[in-house]
Amino acid sequence: MVVTSRGLRFRGRLFPCVVGYGGTTTHKAEGDRATPRGTHHIVGMLYRADRMARPAAWAVPIGPGDLWSDDARDPDYNMMVRAPHPFGHEVLRRPDPLYDLILLTDWNRPYAVPDRGSAIFVHQWRRPGCSTEGCVALSRASLDWIARRIRYRSRLIVW
Repeated sequence: MVVTSRGLRFRGRLFPCVVGYGGTTTHKAEGDRATPRGTHHIVGMLYRADRMARPAAWAVPIGPGDLWSDDARDPDYNMMVRAPHPFGHEVLRRPDPLYDLILLTDWNRPYAVPDRGSAIFVHQWRRPGCSTEGCVALSRASLDWIARRIRYRSRLIVW
């Protein structure tokens, strides 16, 4: 997958997508709302089993207590954690559909550098043209199509 100003290219198709409010950056920091440039790998797929069928054999269901640590003080910074969790985090099982299907990237993983940025996902957008907090986002239909065809460790290149 390649993210450019024209969209996300994958398997000969071009999908409209959005990136972070802060655009793309080579100097990612926690909370800067930018998407890190470079070559990343897809290292996981999470999905809401109560809302959709498993999109790929390697996809893992999101449970009610699943969270993502985004607190640089947390020893588990930029990792999936479980509730209750004493550090800052994002709830993965959201009431809206944004995280019904998530492709996890290896940005700042597996050995996270504090404040270098966390939770760089590929997920569903709020609406066309609405930027993210630093992730790459697509329409639900595009994300579903990609998820059924992508392989573990596929590259995500952000220009």
